Amino acid sequence: MSKQFDVIAIGGGPGGYIAAIRAAQLGFNVACIDEWKNSKGGPALGGTCTNVGCIPSKALLQSSENYEQAGHHFGEHGIEVKGLSLDVPKMIGRKDTVVKQNNDGIAYLFKKNKVTFFHGRGSFVAAKNGGYEIKVAGASEEVISGKHIILATGSNARALPGAPFDEVNILSNDGALRLGAVPGRLGLIGSGVIGLEMGSVWRRLGADVTVLEGLPAFLGAVDQQIAKEAHKAFIKQGLKIELGVKVGEIKSGKKGVSVAYVDAKGQTQTLEVDKLIVSIGRMPNTIGLAPETVGLKLNERGAIVVDDECKTNLPNVWAVGDVVRGPMLAHKAEEEGVAVAERIAGQHGHVNFNTIPWVIYTHPEIAWVGQTEEQLKAAGRACKVGTFPFMANGRARAMGDATGMVKMLADAATDEILGVHIIGPYASELIAECVVAMEFRASSEDIARICHAHPTLSEATKEAALAVDKRALNF
Repeated sequence: MSKQFDVIAIGGGPGGYIAAIRAAQLGFNVACIDEWKNSKGGPALGGTCTNVGCIPSKALLQSSENYEQAGHHFGEHGIEVKGLSLDVPKMIGRKDTVVKQNNDGIAYLFKKNKVTFFHGRGSFVAAKNGGYEIKVAGASEEVISGKHIILATGSNARALPGAPFDEVNILSNDGALRLGAVPGRLGLIGSGVIGLEMGSVWRRLGADVTVLEGLPAFLGAVDQQIAKEAHKAFIKQGLKIELGVKVGEIKSGKKGVSVAYVDAKGQTQTLEVDKLIVSIGRMPNTIGLAPETVGLKLNERGAIVVDDECKTNLPNVWAVGDVVRGPMLAHKAEEEGVAVAERIAGQHGHVNFNTIPWVIYTHPEIAWVGQTEEQLKAAGRACKVGTFPFMANGRARAMGDATGMVKMLADAATDEILGVHIIGPYASELIAECVVAMEFRASSEDIARICHAHPTLSEATKEAALAVDKRALNF
């Protein structure tokens, strides 16, 4: 007889492992299935985020930022660095250590919360006795049963037609994180989050980086005042960015990669690079899940169809994270995982898509929550705008990192905060205050009246709130 569980989470990334832990906290007998492997073939919990996404990219971003500061900015502080050198294998090794620490941390949390872990690929076998039989294909094969199934199988990098990832010359985010040396010439197709972050890493370490973007606007999803500021900053740093291009044939050989494209002026061009990172989005991952065996419904994109509560078309089958609608963000997956576990327990789990923060970990960082000024105008909603530059912030000047601004948008009639957009130092941390404010439907006046410590970067948020009412004090 197969092992019986109340809840089975398929996928051990942010959506799946968090859902499993929360379900266990609520008293359920829980299993989690995940197929990620480390270099020795053992389990590597954490999914794309931990293994080839959020965590390793931030480790390399930090290392590359340290290198750039030592090479180009320490002198401003009277710190002279002689004989600066770069050890890329050691840098990659540190990244791998950080990843393993996170893998091991999740395994510890499973033991702490009594979540049973199965290492392998999970797939549907059949609906049976009010629940589902799930096959685990790993070192050996077994079938387990669960009343509730939470699908959290994540996403895969989207490849260009005719140019599959070989992770040697044509790289996904995975290959971009494992380069053993700095490429002399690096090409990027797509100026999204992953592309810009990886481009930033290797540009800081010495690569000549060219970005080819098909859209006519840079960072089209970002408030355009912020996007223009980012574009200027990245160009100043040395990134070469071409917008409105049409990519043609891509050829990979021993000497590198050749990309034929038509530029925004209609001229045929060729980009010759040593390595090419393709960052044109991600696809929901249902490979090997066998949805057809139980009639699980997918949409035309291959995503699992769910309602507002993450219920699929099948009873007691739920789906969260990248494999369903909504932004492909680790923290969104986590919130959905918690909400689903609580709904299974008869509680009222909740996820507010309007207050999910977005972050791009470039330098300067870019973070936002809520709507952009362009979205509000398109919706016909009148708003007031307040901005405050970091160049007028004492802490930013003391840090020597004063590029960027905070921009706040508030309803013209009620003053409710509708969106906050930040480009500048530690934007990823500063945005949290704005998320809290919007969750409580605060007004710009509320933040303007809150005492912020001096000198801090967060004072820029307060000043932007004051600027909504045209009464900024320090600019």
